[in-house]
Amino acid sequence: MKRLYSNKLVIFSLVIPGILVFVFAILAPIALSVYYGFTDYSGMGKATFIGMDNYKQLMMDQVFHKSLLNSLFLAIGFIVIQHPIAIIVAAVLDKLQGKAEGIFRCIYFIPNVISVAVIAYLWKFVYNPDFGLLNNFLKMFGYTGKINWFSTDLAIWSVLIVLIWHGFGWGMLIYYTGIKNIDPVLYEAASIDGANGKTTFLQITLPLMKPVIQINVTMAIISALKQMETVYLLTNGGPGNSTQFAANYLYKQAFKAFKYGYGNSIGIVFIIICLIVTVCLNKLFADKKEVA
Repeated sequence: MKRLYSNKLVIFSLVIPGILVFVFAILAPIALSVYYGFTDYSGMGKATFIGMDNYKQLMMDQVFHKSLLNSLFLAIGFIVIQHPIAIIVAAVLDKLQGKAEGIFRCIYFIPNVISVAVIAYLWKFVYNPDFGLLNNFLKMFGYTGKINWFSTDLAIWSVLIVLIWHGFGWGMLIYYTGIKNIDPVLYEAASIDGANGKTTFLQITLPLMKPVIQINVTMAIISALKQMETVYLLTNGGPGNSTQFAANYLYKQAFKAFKYGYGNSIGIVFIIICLIVTVCLNKLFADKKEVA
């Protein structure tokens, strides 16, 4: 076996498929996006090189700025609302043990296995101002009006609730897995020393979950930037671009407005933002000893 793996031809044959997939599935599309971002290509016909015009227009595009602000708002919602609840639920599930642990873990993860289209139409019925579940629930407390949950003022909050609910299972499962990997001996030692549940959670669980929190926060921010399907099916960025997100705006520019070059320039800016966010989070979560 050692002689086999020392053979350069064998090594090459094992490595080349992965390299080809990486080149043609990742590098080539990015390179094409960079190229088309400097053109006025409409998706058909000939592409004309226009230099930085797309990026200059992008810097002045108020709708794009709004989409980034909405993505930032969603990322904050994920980090401030979804993740604290997810990590607490994961810690509680870890303490349940037995069948109850498995049952509740499956229940919390159900939204993630349901089709995005089903989720969107389900929540459209919930938010419906005439017969929606939410307005009918308010009627039980004496409210007789009809709230349009997709109005200009409320639409972004309505979308935020749906996205937090839909993605909750993934965040909870990642935190749950991280807690399960913590050595139980540490909890036993803390219990012997007289530490209560709150102290154990704050002094043992959270510090040891730091790498998991970093991964989850990074994924949350990138997920907020690339939200498209749910937003498209719920509001399509409306009303008046109040729920517009970067990925949805990219789709509308490239495939609805036939500004393929402009859409690719949005994609390149999106990639740059994701890289900057990842680098900043790596530095933020880096240990002080590593930084020194």
